[in-house]
Amino acid sequence: MGRAILLDTHPLSQVTHPKVNPKVQQWLKSLEKNETVIRVPEIADYELRRELLRQGKQKSIDRLNKLSQICLIPLTPETMRKAAELWAWVRNQGKPTASNDSKVD
Repeated sequence: MGRAILLDTHPLSQVTHPKVNPKVQQWLKSLEKNETVIRVPEIADYELRRELLRQGKQKSIDRLNKLSQICLIPLTPETMRKAAELWAWVRNQGKPTASNDSKVD
């Protein structure tokens, strides 16, 4: 397998939006061209899904359902341990793990 991209909540919301932004569409096509696999952590699915349900955005929910059927990384203890390792690795390189406006990193 080649490279994989993990979609967090915000990029996932862009991908599942019924009217995908042309720049997002172009990015997705470039991933496919470069044989990059898209993966969705189950926690990101949960975070986005609860808000889509609250807002009644059925088209986005349908798109999320389709994407999750093929790209979902189930939330397991092993997955959570790996997520913690990846987070620590990124932070030890001096890179942020949250947006600038986030109170949590």
